[in-house]
Amino acid sequence: MKIQIQRRNEAFLMEARNENGNTLLMDNAAAYATPNQAQGLSPMQLLLAAIGGCSTIDIISILEKQRQPLVDIQIEIEGARADTIPKVFEKINLHYTLFGNLDPEKVRKAIELSLEKYCSVSKMLEKTAEIAYSFSIKN
Repeated sequence: MKIQIQRRNEAFLMEARNENGNTLLMDNAAAYATPNQAQGLSPMQLLLAAIGGCSTIDIISILEKQRQPLVDIQIEIEGARADTIPKVFEKINLHYTLFGNLDPEKVRKAIELSLEKYCSVSKMLEKTAEIAYSFSIKN
């Protein structure tokens, strides 16, 4: 696995590119007068996106194997960081909204298997953060 990062302006805007040419923008919202001026995600926001993406891939795969009719999935992720440097995540909460006629127990088990066994990102982040989840199912 290899990532290259190239600075894109005189401030903090950077573009990350993987070996397949896929890109994403990173920026430092704290460097601007208002945080909404940032043109990319912060590295810490990327960590939250990474745990969400990693677990979602697992959950989709597990539910497919269980023959559950998942139509769509959305995740809202919140992270609370330490007050002192390094400001690591101390708490991460994930709320999954799944769409389809799904068995709640199978959904719960898929989420737990992902976060506790399969998702490499959650396994790394659990070393500093308490990771909690909730879910809802909409038909």
